[in-house]
Parts: sequence; structure tokens; C-alpha cells
Amino acid sequence: MANNGNNYCFACGKKNPIGLHLNFEFVDDVLTAKKTLTKEYQGFDNIAHGGIVATLLDEAMGNYIIQKYNEQAVTGRIAVRYHHPTPIDEELTITSKPESQRRNIISMTSKITAADGTVTAEATAKFVVVSLK
Repeated sequence: MANNGNNYCFACGKKNPIGLHLNFEFVDDVLTAKKTLTKEYQGFDNIAHGGIVATLLDEAMGNYIIQKYNEQAVTGRIAVRYHHPTPIDEELTITSKPESQRRNIISMTSKITAADGTVTAEATAKFVVVSLK
């Protein structure tokens, strides 16, 4: 679980008044969140801003590491592939899962699926497990 120091995280912080307030849970071994983006997060009309899309993907992967491994990690590298526009005012499903781990580097994947089943974006990333003590 995310620690109390993350209450203002833009993506998952519950106390951030302008944040995304993402709430993740495990479905089998895949971390999943549902989110409907409002117009405040759009780029072009009715399409989510690409930076917000990347944030959703990045947060899903980082949150997986926090919840599954009880470790904190930072994004070392991320590659986002935008397949289709991500819609505004429609429920999205954001998922993530690990691919591999080597020492303190965890390779992750994530994707966003629209309500009609269209995968709008996918990402791969390498996370570096860090000690923040």
C-alpha cells in the first residue's frame, strides 16, 4: 500500500485537490484501476492529453511495485505507444503487470482500455527500486 507520505501524489493522492485520485486493486496478478477523465484532463476536444495518458500508465506500473513488492521505485525509462485517442467522459481501465526483474530493476508493462474494449495506449518501463530512508 502507498504510504501516508504520498497523499499529495498527483496520480493517486487522496488529498491532492487537482489530482487523478486513482484507486488500484489486484484482479488476479494484474493491478487494475477504473477512471473516467473529465474535460480538465483533455488535449483536443474529447481526447485525453497525451501527458495525462502517460501519467496513468506510469502510475499503474509504479503502484504495482509498491503494492505487490512493498518497495518504492522510480521510473528509469518509459516508452509509451499511443494506438488510439483516449476518450474523455468514458470509463477507462488501466492495468499493469511485471515482465521481469534483475537485481533492483523491475521491467513493467501497462495499458489503457476504453469501455468498448479498444486499447488506446500501452507502455513499457524499467523501474529502479530505491530506498528513501
